[in-house]
Amino acid sequence: MVQNGANRSTGGRSRRGFLRAVGGVTAGALAATPATAQSGGGTTHTVAMVTESGSYYFDPIGLHVEPGDTVEWVNESGQHSATSYTSDNPRYDGDRRIPEGAASWNSGVFEEQGATFSYTFEETGTYDYYCIPHRTLGMVGRIVCGEPGGPAEESSLPESDSPRGVMPPSDVIVEEGSLEWPYVPSSDHGGPPLLFWGGLGVVGATSAYLFSVYDRSSGRYADANVWEDD
Repeated sequence: MVQNGANRSTGGRSRRGFLRAVGGVTAGALAATPATAQSGGGTTHTVAMVTESGSYYFDPIGLHVEPGDTVEWVNESGQHSATSYTSDNPRYDGDRRIPEGAASWNSGVFEEQGATFSYTFEETGTYDYYCIPHRTLGMVGRIVCGEPGGPAEESSLPESDSPRGVMPPSDVIVEEGSLEWPYVPSSDHGGPPLLFWGGLGVVGATSAYLFSVYDRSSGRYADANVWEDD
């Protein structure tokens, strides 16, 4: 089932506060988390569509749902869409990246802040989706319904669609439940951020040593080996 939601105004609320407000006004729903609500037909999850400091993204970028759950995309800022990777949708003519039995969806491009779009997930598997105007700028997301499976697991995203950070693997999405944007994989060495700062420290220490050697070899201290008393 696919349904369009009504527009909502956020005023001057903060981003997290806005998401809490969205979850709080879901009709007939009992709030479970700021981005999740429980209803009689399943759980409703909220995904923000964001423009921020030159970045365009869905948050969370990775989300695990169960069959019968609904995802509501909320246009927090900018102009965005939530559009499945299927050849019947705009600006994409590649391979299908949602389960074979699942209906494609396309919210259309929202221009109003607070506009919403909802889709209820019925078929088990992996669903990849994108924003029409910002697909090649990395605004993509992944939802796993139940367990990973389907065409999205058989190939990688087009290289032009690679998001800032990395598209989360489906098994990590299932394990974590929800992954904020940007997703940066961790590893035993601390992941890319730790490697960056560690590498920067090594470069800095090496540079300081080389400058010190050059400074001493320049001869500028030749006449000042020791301090002499008056």
